[in-house]
Amino acid sequence: MVPTLTATPAPTGRAAASPVRLRGVTRSFPTSTGLHHVLAGIDLDIAAGEIVALIGASGCGKSTLLRQICGLDTADAGELLIGSDPVRPVDQRCAMAFQEPRLLPWRNLAENVALGLPPGTPAAAGRARVGELLHLVGLGEYADRLPRQVSGGMAQRTSLARALARNPEVLLLDEPFGALDALTRLNMQDLLLDVHAAEPTTVVLVTHDVDEALYLADRVALVGTDRPGGGADIRSAITVPGSRPRDRGDAELAALKVQLLEGLGVHAQHRR
Repeated sequence: MVPTLTATPAPTGRAAASPVRLRGVTRSFPTSTGLHHVLAGIDLDIAAGEIVALIGASGCGKSTLLRQICGLDTADAGELLIGSDPVRPVDQRCAMAFQEPRLLPWRNLAENVALGLPPGTPAAAGRARVGELLHLVGLGEYADRLPRQVSGGMAQRTSLARALARNPEVLLLDEPFGALDALTRLNMQDLLLDVHAAEPTTVVLVTHDVDEALYLADRVALVGTDRPGGGADIRSAITVPGSRPRDRGDAELAALKVQLLEGLGVHAQHRR
């Protein structure tokens, strides 16, 4: 049973990145024909400051797993820890950015970013933090623009800044660049790396783009199941070699891409 979601207060100071630990995390949902098993015994350790990408087929439970980590949903069984403490309902140690920017259309970009500030942030400190983040994502001169007056990529940058305004220990990204055109998506990937270098935090990224996962992540975890209706688990997790920023054309990454595509049931070359 999902508890009443009551936000816990967040600290106003800059938070350090925290490790995330999941042990035996299981989640099912009732349907008209019985239980639909989504997650089945998820085990995953994410180091503080690490970027981990989750890939898998649509509907395999990746977004459900993100919701477990930030306390927007409750596991049927298992243990979830951020640092040494259990995940709390609507855990303020986490922040999430979604595929759509989800900006309030009547608020300008600065006001939208300010919505992510921790409760109780003093006004002067809040203004300074918002200005700092808008500058970080390259939108310092657009603070007064409304969402309808900026591009989709700029709106998504605003969404990222709003998530960072919470000073999260863990940043959860659910297909954050999926709705963008190809060139803007590549630029946003580089921006994310710049932001992570400037404000290190633990990042869990859901993506369907294998190239994106290999370019951004320290590790790529394949979420899926070999058991129809049995719920997903972590089928494999690979460490991506090399430091960031990486060469998008690196032969070693290309070999890992083939490995991941095969794990997803996609042949790297068309076969007759």
